[in-house]
Amino acid sequence: MKIRKGNFYIYFFIVVLPVLILGSYYFYHILKENDIARKKDALWVASIYQKNWDQFISETKTSLDILSLSARNELGFPAKMEPLLMQVNQNDPRYGGLYLLDHNGSLLTGSVPLRNDANFAKHPFIQEVIKTKDTIIADQVEILRNNQNIIGLATPVLDENQELQGILVADLRIDYMRNLMKVLTPENKLIVVNGGKKPILEMNVAYNETANETNWVTSPMERIPWNIKVKIAERSYKEIGIDLGKIVFIILVITHILYLLIEYFLLRKHAHQERKQNELQKLELVGTLAASTAHEIRNPLTGVKGLIQLLSEKYTDPEDRYYFNVINSELKRINEIVSEFLILGKPTAQLTDNININGTLQELKPLIMSEANSHNVSCIWQLPEEPVMVKCVKDEMKQVILNITKNAFESFDKAGTLDIRLYMYENDFCKLEIHDNGKGIPKDELEKIFRPFYTSKETGTGLGLVICKRIINSFGGSIQIDSTENFGTTVTITLPICKEKRDQ
Repeated sequence: MKIRKGNFYIYFFIVVLPVLILGSYYFYHILKENDIARKKDALWVASIYQKNWDQFISETKTSLDILSLSARNELGFPAKMEPLLMQVNQNDPRYGGLYLLDHNGSLLTGSVPLRNDANFAKHPFIQEVIKTKDTIIADQVEILRNNQNIIGLATPVLDENQELQGILVADLRIDYMRNLMKVLTPENKLIVVNGGKKPILEMNVAYNETANETNWVTSPMERIPWNIKVKIAERSYKEIGIDLGKIVFIILVITHILYLLIEYFLLRKHAHQERKQNELQKLELVGTLAASTAHEIRNPLTGVKGLIQLLSEKYTDPEDRYYFNVINSELKRINEIVSEFLILGKPTAQLTDNININGTLQELKPLIMSEANSHNVSCIWQLPEEPVMVKCVKDEMKQVILNITKNAFESFDKAGTLDIRLYMYENDFCKLEIHDNGKGIPKDELEKIFRPFYTSKETGTGLGLVICKRIINSFGGSIQIDSTENFGTTVTITLPICKEKRDQ
């Protein structure tokens, strides 16, 4: 888009600055929303693993509880339990080994001899089972002889009186747990830690990556005192860029529409000012021509008029007198046009006086009433009783009023009403309204009525309303014409009131 030099600041404040401010705001908002979304995703993943682990531990405990029922009756015959432990071990891949201990923690029998140390009693989680008579899971990883990482889970074997008779121990394979987790979300980085925050199991991550806690979310397990930590995914700047691009595009569209609207109104205003300037230049040109030629036209016009008068006295034939009357009528029309040019050519500095507009209207009332009777028009006068003083030229003010009322009478095709109203407007102004219910002015013509030489009449000069506006403006007032075709026209003249009141 081509930006004109004069409108650079408008473009900067309407388009560039809002895009920068709103773009920065939404960029921060998108980053914040992205952080929240990524954290929610990580918490969701953690909740899945938390539920999965709780289910895994619950299933394992249930399996051990069933074995404990068999073991309770076979504690005196460990050899009978060995085949059962081996069968369960082989059928369930979660186990790295299954062992039966006595109530002191000494080994009675087991499925596979893979432990480096068969002295179970020294393990804290075994002592905890002896003490609490409850299922306990170890808080650290052990390595079997085949280099398999396991975590121990022990459950008590109780008699009918809830006395400890023995202990069942299951070595849970870490690799089985890891494979189970990878099935759910293979790409996520997570770590399982015990109550002392020591790692039990890592997936796709090293434990030292958890140093920055702000990049991780933690979800506690319900059935064991462990926590699952899931790393929050890295920001996808591509997605952020796409979201930000959409918002910036919308902002650009809106701001450019606003800028174009402002440009449009500025161009209209500029065109209006240029049109007014052109009209003023036309008036100045007409005034200059009038000042230099009006007197030159009037002088020979006076001579021609005198000669016609002499000829009309010499030739008294009716036909000759008819022609003389036509010539005099045309000369009179020429003289009126020249008078209008003289008014246009007058300097703006004039000798004004404090004039009572109310009194001026009273003086013109007989003339206006006479003209109204000839056009079969009724006049309604609404004039205040007190004087309304305006600083103006009385004769020129009369000319304006007569010109407007003349136009009003010419708008009647049949009988009608002319309403003339004078009243005080606010504190420092008065208004003169001249309203007729004649044929009105078409909308396309209403915009042109104050243009020099524009007229809708066959014999008009197009200078009457131009002169009226020039005169009223010279008095510091304004003139406005509102019209609706077939309903009538209202001319409103607003003039400043003099502070010094004096009857004229």
